[in-house]
Amino acid sequence: MSRSDWKLGLSVYMNAMNDESLEALAQAGIYELELCGPRTMNLFNYPTRNKELSRLAASHGITISSLHLPFVDAHPAVRDADLRKTFVDVQSTLIRSAAEAGVSIAVLHPSAEPYKEDEREMRLSLAIETVGKLTDVATACGITLALENLPRTCLCRTSDEMRRFLDAIPDLRACFDTNHNLIEDNLDYLRAVADRLVTLHVSDYDRIDEKHWLPLQGVNDWSAILSTLEEINYQGRFLYETIEKTPSRIRENFDLLITK
Repeated sequence: MSRSDWKLGLSVYMNAMNDESLEALAQAGIYELELCGPRTMNLFNYPTRNKELSRLAASHGITISSLHLPFVDAHPAVRDADLRKTFVDVQSTLIRSAAEAGVSIAVLHPSAEPYKEDEREMRLSLAIETVGKLTDVATACGITLALENLPRTCLCRTSDEMRRFLDAIPDLRACFDTNHNLIEDNLDYLRAVADRLVTLHVSDYDRIDEKHWLPLQGVNDWSAILSTLEEINYQGRFLYETIEKTPSRIRENFDLLITK
């Protein structure tokens, strides 16, 4: 698929779910949203507002096509079995709610941090088991669960770790964040997960740590990234997850980027 065919999307918070903000998104030609709430398990009572929010977006011609699951209160690699069960129960409710509202993708972080090197294997085993349970829930209700690559000492900081999940869980897919790789080259990571890649989180950084800057403000080679996405026939959304939320600036940046 050519870059000119990718749908422009944006990760937005709860305060964007009003007529004024949605109209600004529509005027900028941003018709695909990822809804991201507070970083806690509550996620602003999403299960009670799931259909309302999707209808509100739809009234402006916009689709909430993904939900970013919360990632602070607990996580797939937590040691405590009771906390992992609570995590699965809460996230399962959110996944089912998203499916009921017509959302097609739920994005999940594989872990928290910091982790010591000698505990990574244990954390990977716990997380693979937990993510497998959530993937079963997602598959059963017709939604795609996408696991996100993460930086620093988090799990999936390399494509080898991401492939551990993907190879163990056939229905699981990948979300690639362009400002999270601190070890592996972005192009190598993209090629390694190409067969399971369903969505992006687009932003730039200094390769020292994640920054979520607008593309072209950091060190990413965007010409190479876009060419690689075309090479692997990426057919998902070009979804920005940046500290910049102004729709017109996102649109301007996207238009500049796809000409590179």
